[in-house]
Amino acid sequence: MSMSAVDKGALEKWVPRTKVGKMVLEGKITSLKEIFDKNLPLLEPEIVDYLLPNLKYERIDAGLVQKMTDAGRRTRFRVVVVVGNEDGFVGVGLGKAKQYVEALNKAIRDAKLNITPVKRGCGSWECRCGEPHSVPFTVVGKSGSVRIVIKPAPKGTGLVAGEVAKVVLRLAGIRDAWTETFGETRTSVNFAKATLNALRNTYKFVTSLDWLRG
Repeated sequence: MSMSAVDKGALEKWVPRTKVGKMVLEGKITSLKEIFDKNLPLLEPEIVDYLLPNLKYERIDAGLVQKMTDAGRRTRFRVVVVVGNEDGFVGVGLGKAKQYVEALNKAIRDAKLNITPVKRGCGSWECRCGEPHSVPFTVVGKSGSVRIVIKPAPKGTGLVAGEVAKVVLRLAGIRDAWTETFGETRTSVNFAKATLNALRNTYKFVTSLDWLRG
């Protein structure tokens, strides 16, 4: 179940520390897409909260990790989340802390700072409806040993993917897609990051439609 990822309390107290943050608060930057189009650094999670008020998050993995130190065995919570607005932006984050809530907040913050724009479309030759329900073309992503191929699918196909990839695709706003996966997909964080990497690649390539719009 998706929940709101916007920290309204922190946003109300927000005093920007970066030039981009100040430009957002002053209204000189009005969209997250503008930040990516201008290749500006995204260093404050509050920027994402401010520009994407409908941002949601979903936890995809949580557990305990143990580490041996000079003082003995140290146990911490490890949480992996996906954030997205279900309309073209998605991120994946990892957080570790002694307390679960702190680890969750760290993961959400990390996901916001790793957010990426996603170009959507109807790249399926079987559909050609022109609506942004799928990916515009086949993309490949990789993280660790995991590799994923995301292919355009006709409207109504749904998300033919593993559960972790489904969450990332859904929060990105993609409703139909076929996927192929290779490697150790049981590692949730790498599976999610590979899917994010593939979606990031939708934004890196210029299509004929982009030329016409430009």
